[in-house]
Amino acid sequence: MAPLAIRAYTATTALGRGREAQAEALAARRSGLRRNDFGALPGGETPLACWIGRVDGLEDAPLPARFARWECRNNRLAWLALQHDGVLDAISAMVDRHGAERVALVLGTSTSSIGASEEAYTRLDGPDGDRRFPPDLDRPVAHTPHSLGGFVQHATGLRGPCVTVATACSSSAKVFAHASRLIAAGLADAALVGGVDTLCGSVLFGFNALQLVAADPCRPFDAERLGLSLGEAGGFAVLERAAPEDGDPQLRGFGESSDAHHMSTPHPQGLGARHAMRDALARAGIAAGEVGYLNLHGTATPANDAIEARAVDALFPDTLHASSTKGWTGHTLGAAGIVESVIALLALERGTLPGILNSTTRDPACGPQIRFDNAQREIRYAMNNSFGFGGNNCSLVFGRV
Repeated sequence: MAPLAIRAYTATTALGRGREAQAEALAARRSGLRRNDFGALPGGETPLACWIGRVDGLEDAPLPARFARWECRNNRLAWLALQHDGVLDAISAMVDRHGAERVALVLGTSTSSIGASEEAYTRLDGPDGDRRFPPDLDRPVAHTPHSLGGFVQHATGLRGPCVTVATACSSSAKVFAHASRLIAAGLADAALVGGVDTLCGSVLFGFNALQLVAADPCRPFDAERLGLSLGEAGGFAVLERAAPEDGDPQLRGFGESSDAHHMSTPHPQGLGARHAMRDALARAGIAAGEVGYLNLHGTATPANDAIEARAVDALFPDTLHASSTKGWTGHTLGAAGIVESVIALLALERGTLPGILNSTTRDPACGPQIRFDNAQREIRYAMNNSFGFGGNNCSLVFGRV
């Protein structure tokens, strides 16, 4: 594929706002996880006993008045994340260069603004048989799967193709692939991609009902891992056709697959994961041994980690440094793809290769590629794996010129 230059990129997570906050926490091995203080029920019941990656300050950061009809936690986080690392300036540069109609918008989310819908249903007004959403939440635009995309399009003024990708936890990795196809097809010259997902009752209690949530901080690839820690995050990247003289990092390849093995369990041989990784390497035109860092999906659930570790061991040499960073941020669901792509890009930019937090005893299923400790070295290529429910998989390759 033709490489795409990454003109700006950012993430806001439990580690802080902007990529400098992410880089500092990764280098210091400082986690953003905390005991769950989100999700108390209306009767005052204690929140679910687990650890979460919560973004501080959202409750005190309403959208500007001109965006009031889009108000919800998810769109607040989108607006907050957009303010960092020169993303808005890069969007303006793309509009000046190509026109607003030639800049696509492709965003990933798994729950969108469902938290606002949950609140609206718990506060239904009116007599029995004719109960309605309360006036402050009677805003249909805030209760749709496309609320995120509609809001960001409105906030940025972009007028190119506008797409919401909702493929569970691969959502905001697949946005890179979708934008690449739009640009290759001549439907756009540049794109704003990203993803946002926020904590809500459906997420916390839904995953707990699947028996996937750990009571303690998650331990990816640990022999005694019990499950995931959930988080929230938002992030964005600005993509444009690359020129030979560009010095910006680049999207060099993507691979997608859908093995459809099971609604929530990965294929036992990691078939879809292997296809996605192989296709990403093939599009990038590189061998597996050229990859310096691989950010793994690594949710810390028993099945996911063992299967992904075997798939990685089958494809990559022992020299690869591979890790899951969900011990820092929690599993941010539809935002995981963009957050962990930002971490892969930081590894390219700074040479800091994260290890794994909280894990101490290696699962015997892990090959030598899985690293618990941080490392420091210059690399030329980094990858990110994001795998979603239903066997929907995406791998990305980023490179330095």
